[in-house]
Parts: sequence; structure tokens; C-alpha cells
Amino acid sequence: MRPTHWQMNRGDDREIKLENNVKACLPLDYSQEQYDEQDGKLVVGLAVTLGLFGVELAGFFSGVSMFNCTQGLLSIGAHASASVALLFFLFEQWECDIYWWILSICSVLPAFVEIVLFIAVFGLKKKPL
Repeated sequence: MRPTHWQMNRGDDREIKLENNVKACLPLDYSQEQYDEQDGKLVVGLAVTLGLFGVELAGFFSGVSMFNCTQGLLSIGAHASASVALLFFLFEQWECDIYWWILSICSVLPAFVEIVLFIAVFGLKKKPL
């Protein structure tokens, strides 16, 4: 069975996008070491983002923040803002420093509030609301 055009280029598109963003973080004349360093930083940032999202997901599914309106509103607003900002980051090829701002505002803040709710509910035995 012959792969379709879409199947053959699926992985290439991701590599092109990641490569473009890494190159946007580098000076015009860069070495392979600089490229590898920036690529590693970007991959670590993406991994941290997924980890923080996992914290929020665990809090939601455990019932800690499922019915907390403040946390829900904060998460929705932060993640909607992050979606728009990350689209610009990918397609406009912003510098990598901007990714860390997006991460800190749109992922760390809601995850921090989620951790505070975890401590309040499980540590201090308060109601989730």
C-alpha cells in the first residue's frame, strides 16, 4: 500500500516549524552547538508546559477545582490567551524568549493556583469550593 502525500509529509511539517522557531532564536551566523542548545531549551519549555497542564488536569479530575469558578475562569482565560499567543509564536516565528513569557503567564499561574487549591483541600481539609 502506497502512502499518500499527506502521510509522507506529516512529520516534515513539524520539523520545519520547530526548525524555523529555533532559527528565529539564533543570530544570522550560528554554530551547530548554538542550534542544539536553543533546540534543547525549546523542547524543555514544551515539556514543562505539558507537565504544568498535567497538574491542572489532575486537579480538575480529582475534584479539587472542578467546581471552583475562579480557577475555571483563570484556566480558561489563560489557556485561550496561550493558544492565540502560541499561534503567533509558531507562525510569526517569534524569538524564544517570548515563549518563556507565554509559559510563565499562561501556564505557571494557573498551575500555581491549582497547587494552592490542592494544599487547601488535601492539606488543610477545606471544601473545594
